[in-house]
Amino acid sequence: MLFLLFLPSVLGTTGVDVSQAISVSEWNCLMSPGGQGPVKFAIPRVYQSFGRVDEGGVGSIKAAHSAGVPNVDGYIFPCVGCGNPGGQVADTVAAISGAGTHVGMLWYDIENYKWSSSKTSNQAFIKTLVDKGLSLGVKAGVYTNYYNWQSIVGLDYDYPSSKGLPVWYAHYDKSPSFSDFKAFGGWSKPAIKQYIGDATSCSVGVDYNFYPGTTSNITTANSTSSSSPSAYVHISQKIQIFTGEDGNFYQMVTE
Repeated sequence: MLFLLFLPSVLGTTGVDVSQAISVSEWNCLMSPGGQGPVKFAIPRVYQSFGRVDEGGVGSIKAAHSAGVPNVDGYIFPCVGCGNPGGQVADTVAAISGAGTHVGMLWYDIENYKWSSSKTSNQAFIKTLVDKGLSLGVKAGVYTNYYNWQSIVGLDYDYPSSKGLPVWYAHYDKSPSFSDFKAFGGWSKPAIKQYIGDATSCSVGVDYNFYPGTTSNITTANSTSSSSPSAYVHISQKIQIFTGEDGNFYQMVTE
């Protein structure tokens, strides 16, 4: 006998990252049902790749808190050519604090954009980002993917993961799951997946992200832990979980 049951979004949490200023009303719209589901975490850009704090992103953080987004982080797109990576982290932290707001985590955006041809130089730059964040008491993680990491620092470079920083990876396969993840950089499992890029929702440009649990666990994700997040669904021999053509999760029980 087969039973087909609709599963609510407890299987995962939807979030967005943004690189433009977002208002309170726009955050309220993004938190409404529809599209990829109501947004429950937000990651605005807070530092720009040409070497300046993104004041619009800091404003987006304040607006997200005002709108009641449950979890709000920020990401730093570092300026490699500007040097002084520690100063970039410090300037970002000071700008967020000076605006009277806060983030759960800061993510260091490590993707192929104006990095040195020297992996050793790039490793040193990233190490300084990490070390400065740690010295300031910042909870941080790394945004990248297998191929960017391979190109920029080499797959075996594991300094961030060795310091407990989780990884948020990008793969635009439109699949809110970690089934495609391939270990690299010391990370055996990811914390967040960016699975849709360059989308538009509520007239706002967004990337969609997936976290396999509740937002309360995002800032405590451990990159090296072998335990599963509490909201993972463990599948027995009689239960199968799949995604329907409508994008919803379903459970099929056999007896």
